[in-house]
Amino acid sequence: MTKLTATQRTVLAAATARADRLALPLPDHIRGGAAKKVVTGLLTRGLVEEAPAIGGAPVWRDAGDAGALTLVATNAAFAALGLTPPAAKPLAAATEAAEPQPTEPTGANAAAPEASDPAAAPAEKPRLRAGTKQAQMIAMLEAPDGATVPEIAEATGWQQHTVRGAIAGALKKRLGLDVTSEKVVGRGRAYRIAR
Repeated sequence: MTKLTATQRTVLAAATARADRLALPLPDHIRGGAAKKVVTGLLTRGLVEEAPAIGGAPVWRDAGDAGALTLVATNAAFAALGLTPPAAKPLAAATEAAEPQPTEPTGANAAAPEASDPAAAPAEKPRLRAGTKQAQMIAMLEAPDGATVPEIAEATGWQQHTVRGAIAGALKKRLGLDVTSEKVVGRGRAYRIAR
């Protein structure tokens, strides 16, 4: 049997219990990034598949020219839960004959577009929350003189290796900020966000 998380098991159990095998709507507690992560995992493993959303089926994402898509449990989903799949696949048979309907995603699924192909989705700029240690670090690095790792560590309460990791990972990779450094006599290596 396929190893599933509790959330994946909940989504698949609901989908396999429905006559149309729809994995949507997702449980209320699964929204936004969590919904995208759960569905991406299920899509990658072939436990659900995208199908045109017809007849008022809940919409997972809008695929542009292909129209609105929903999520349908596959035979592999039944096998992963230790169940025998029913003989017919009602929604799949209906979707082959129907034209997709272009609509916008709604509800909890609106925050998770392009779940099946994250590389094809345009890069969404991560949000920066005010009042966080990361925001404090960015403010220090935006100063004309920048900041050193020990200065940031003292201000945030982080270990120095955490500061270096945050600069390389969160600021450079995730946020795409251009962080430069230079050796300053009497101060050490100072980091600054280039503007």
